[in-house]
Amino acid sequence: MTWTDPARHAAFDAWLAGVAAQQGLDPATLRPASADASFRRYLRLDAREAGQPSRIVMDAPPSHEDCRPFVQVAGLLGGAGLAAPQVLAWDEAQGFMLLSDLGDRTYLAELQSLDLSGGAGLRRADGLYRDAIDTLVRLQRIDATAAVPAYDRALMQRELDLFPEWYVARHRGATLTDREREQLARCFDLILKTCLAQPAVLVHRDYHSRNLMLPLGGPGELAEGSGPGILDFQDAVAGPASYDLVSLLRDAYIEWDEAIQIDWAARYWERARKAGVPVADDFGSFWRDYEWMGLQRHLKVLGIFARLSHRDGKDGYLKDLPLVWRYAHHVAMRYSVLTPLARLLERLEDVRARDGYTF
Repeated sequence: MTWTDPARHAAFDAWLAGVAAQQGLDPATLRPASADASFRRYLRLDAREAGQPSRIVMDAPPSHEDCRPFVQVAGLLGGAGLAAPQVLAWDEAQGFMLLSDLGDRTYLAELQSLDLSGGAGLRRADGLYRDAIDTLVRLQRIDATAAVPAYDRALMQRELDLFPEWYVARHRGATLTDREREQLARCFDLILKTCLAQPAVLVHRDYHSRNLMLPLGGPGELAEGSGPGILDFQDAVAGPASYDLVSLLRDAYIEWDEAIQIDWAARYWERARKAGVPVADDFGSFWRDYEWMGLQRHLKVLGIFARLSHRDGKDGYLKDLPLVWRYAHHVAMRYSVLTPLARLLERLEDVRARDGYTF
């Protein structure tokens, strides 16, 4: 473990010693568990008694991270019977938290281990996504509109603005012409109007393969059939029902053919309607909502991944930019009113359009 702040290191050691004694944990087993795109980091430590579950420690400096949304949303998910980490101890003032451990096998790791060219691998993947879809519908049935921020126009606009600031100007080193700026603003307005027309549900906001965990067996752990463990939900909002589905199916880290996406999306749509989740009555209309919501998300992600590299020194996300670009370009090519956006994306990457669809 490395610490840049000796005072924080000392405070952490003192806190951990007390928590470990109360919870029957062994501080000597402390080791990195994972890190994310924020200033949070996660550590794992074992119980002193063999056969007891390990635990996760979150280190979230209060000067950079507010843990209150995490605690609130964890309570909402756990109260609905979903598999989210339980908060076992929390020093709010210092930003240290002890959590139950959902394991270390993400959906992404499992999917990357499969032979997806064969039937067995595809059946396993299909089962994982069906579980994730069914869990998503349960999540969206939680009445949380008063408990989390609204995914309103101002927030969506701030997210879209990351694209010209960080991806266009900083990452690609490009300067937009006056005409391109006007066209981009019009495309943004169309995207926002389409997305904001959807009824609001609880939105995880990063519901994808890196934040979904395989169910585990063993003492105190998730059982098979409980659905995936859910992580990284602290940015939850009340927003469009299609957002989390497109996060899942048009994931920045793994790509699926559109025919497979449509099959899974239809499964979601059928279950959502049956459960009373407010989605469009017509699947074609829902699919359009899904695509436009995905475009908003992917333009935002292009900006975020560029910012993570250029501002935060986290260059590992750059390898995922080409897939995110393809998602955004795919939708911009498909809808004629978004043609200027498609042309801009092509200019930035110095590629030529091959085909397209207009609706």
